[in-house]
Amino acid sequence: MVSFLAIAYTALAIRSPIDAVLWQPDLNPGLTGVYAPNTALTEADLVLHDYGHGPEDITKGPDGWVYTGYEDGRVVRFDPRQPKESVELFTNTAGRPLGLQFDQSKNLIVADAKKGLLSVSPSGQITVLVDQLDGVPLLFVDDLDIADDGTIWFSDASRRFDYHSNIYNFLEARFTGRLLSYSPLTGQTKVHMDDLFFANGVALGPQDQFVLINETGMARIHRLWLKGEKRGERDIFIDQLPALPDNLSFNDRDKFWVALVSLRDAQFESWASKIWLRNILAGLPVSAFDSMTHSKFGFAIALDLEGNVVESLQTSAGSIYSITSVNQLDDDLYFGSLTMPALSRMKIR
Repeated sequence: MVSFLAIAYTALAIRSPIDAVLWQPDLNPGLTGVYAPNTALTEADLVLHDYGHGPEDITKGPDGWVYTGYEDGRVVRFDPRQPKESVELFTNTAGRPLGLQFDQSKNLIVADAKKGLLSVSPSGQITVLVDQLDGVPLLFVDDLDIADDGTIWFSDASRRFDYHSNIYNFLEARFTGRLLSYSPLTGQTKVHMDDLFFANGVALGPQDQFVLINETGMARIHRLWLKGEKRGERDIFIDQLPALPDNLSFNDRDKFWVALVSLRDAQFESWASKIWLRNILAGLPVSAFDSMTHSKFGFAIALDLEGNVVESLQTSAGSIYSITSVNQLDDDLYFGSLTMPALSRMKIR
C-alpha cells in the first residue's frame, strides 16, 4: 500500500503543471456584521434563461439596449423592456468575452480572456487593441473600465495560466496579475500594478480620481490614485472580504458594486502553507475541482466612496449564484455569472 501511494503521488506530481509557493490568506470575517446572512437576492428575476451559458458581464449601449457575452464567444443585445422578444446577435469574438464597456465613439470594448482587449464597431466588426505586451501574449484579459480621456484600464489576471486552466492559478498562488492601461491615442500599453493574486474587476472612481482593482485570491480591493496630491500612490480600498471579489462597477454617483463569486473556502486556504500538497493536487484533472469553483451561493455588496460596505445582497436558495458582475442600469441591477444559464435582474432597493 505504501509503495502504491508513493507511485500515485509521484505520478500526480509529474503531471502537475504548477510550481506552488507559500502564501498567507487574510483574516476571514465570515458572514457576520455587515455581511450577516440575508435573502435580498431572492427578489431578482432571471432574464434570457437558457439562451446561452455564462453571461459574465453586462453593459448598456448607446442605443439603450443591454449587451452581454457568453462562453461560446457570442455577444448579444436586447431591449430591457422585452428581453426575450428582442434578443439578437451583435458579434462573436471567437473567444471568451468577459468585461464589457462602451467608449465615447460607440465602440464596444471587450476584455476577452482568449483574444485580448478588443474593440467592436457599431456594425460588429472586431479590432484587436492589445493581445501581447513586450512580445509576450496576454493569457487572461479579464475586466475593464474607460476613463473620460479614452484611456482603457484593464486587468491581466495571470501570466501563468489561462481561462481554461484557471484553477492552477489558485493552486500555485504565484502573484502574477496586473493592472494595465491602453491609450487609443498613442497605442501604448502600460503596467501600473503587478504582483497581484489574480487581478480581476476594474472600476474608475468619480472624475477618474482613482482606479480600483480586485485581487481575487487575497479577497481584497486595491486603489491607485490618478489625480491630486496622492497621484501615483496606492492603498487598500477594502480587505478581509468574506468572499472572492470578481468584477467591479461604479454607478457614476456614490457606489461601487462588487460581485462576490464564491464564499472563501476554509479548506483551500488551509493549503496555503502546504506546497507539496498543492503541487500534487494540481496533477488531478481540472474537473476534479468543480465543486470548489462552482458556488451555489449568490452574493454582492455595494461600497461607498471610502470603501465602506453600504449594502449586502445574498441568497442561498440556489436560484442565483456565482455572481461575476453587478451593474446598475437605470433603475435595475443586473447580475452576471460565469456558470448560470441566465442573467439576473432586480429593482434597486
